[in-house]
Amino acid sequence: MHSAAAQGIDIIRDAEIERVMRSYEDPILKAAGIDPRTVRIYLVNDPEINAFATQSPIPGETESIFVNAGSFLQLQTPNQLIGILAHETGHIAGGHVTRSGLAMKKAMIPMLLGLALGAAAAALGGGEAAIGAMALGEQAAQAQFFQFSRAQEGTADQMGQKYLRATHQSGRGMLEVFNKFANMEAEITYGHNGTLISDHPLSRERIDLLQQLVESSPYKDAKDTPAAFQEFKLIQAKLAGFLNRVDTVLQRYPVTDQSESGHYARAIAYFRQPDMKKAIDEADALVKIDPKNPFFWEILGQIYVEMSQPLNGVLPYQKSVDLAPHEPLLRLSLAAAQIATGKPQFAKPALDNLKVVLQQENNNGFAWYEAAQAYSDLGNEAMASLST
Repeated sequence: MHSAAAQGIDIIRDAEIERVMRSYEDPILKAAGIDPRTVRIYLVNDPEINAFATQSPIPGETESIFVNAGSFLQLQTPNQLIGILAHETGHIAGGHVTRSGLAMKKAMIPMLLGLALGAAAAALGGGEAAIGAMALGEQAAQAQFFQFSRAQEGTADQMGQKYLRATHQSGRGMLEVFNKFANMEAEITYGHNGTLISDHPLSRERIDLLQQLVESSPYKDAKDTPAAFQEFKLIQAKLAGFLNRVDTVLQRYPVTDQSESGHYARAIAYFRQPDMKKAIDEADALVKIDPKNPFFWEILGQIYVEMSQPLNGVLPYQKSVDLAPHEPLLRLSLAAAQIATGKPQFAKPALDNLKVVLQQENNNGFAWYEAAQAYSDLGNEAMASLST
């Protein structure tokens, strides 16, 4: 993965994970009376459990929520992660994300306009590629250390529980996460920048009040659906495959594990190894198990691109787009593969795909870079220059 600033925050762009996070957060935002379109959710390449809210640097968006990848990898259920998101939504609705972030907001804009070219190359061309990362820079990192007061934390807990109740979800997941950190609090130095504790100071009184709120809800025993839990396990497998050591992934997901999660994790681990034959075998197994999952086709296309066989990657990417036509990152990957073939007949379809992407993500720098290449391939150097 690419990081343009050693002290910055690496943001992971991935269509599947972003879709899941939105499915968790959008109902909570609606319950809070907040338009989901005004709140952007980012996944941070960090192994610790954490989430924080700050003002958004993107025009038209009010706030951003940052969620560490470790929140997926270390938590056990969707409800636990949803509980964290509900708490952060409480901070937003409570007005705790203040104007003090305006200077930081201005500093963040240049790095948030799209994938840096180096990250884009990683996203579709080399190394640990399939998840694109963009660096926010040192100013953005400072947002992680913003400390809310204990009163604000208690308010966010109460409001988060209110939203969970309104969406017929249990508040127990939030309680489980904060209980875990309350038990660890004495062992962690205040101000440590990796965990939820440092950003969200805990107390026994706060935990006790949260317990009362959970127990008073008629939905206290509501469970995650099997489909939601399976989706969560797939995200865990995907992130483990990309972010953990390859040997660790293969130990956690041995070949005897023939589940979708097992195939998913191994497909990614093998192409990082690299053992492309095994990677393709695992990805082929996935699309046979569930040919209607666009993200299984995406990983197959990604592997072919990693093998410097973009022509073979075009068809899987096209299938992923056909199954999820409103996902701009899938369409961007397809366009990049089409351009990478070097075949003239793909230049126009690639440009058409990129125009759709840019309608949805006008600030995506990598999409503009690929559009410039497509225009150049079509002999339109004037538009190529305008796109760079």
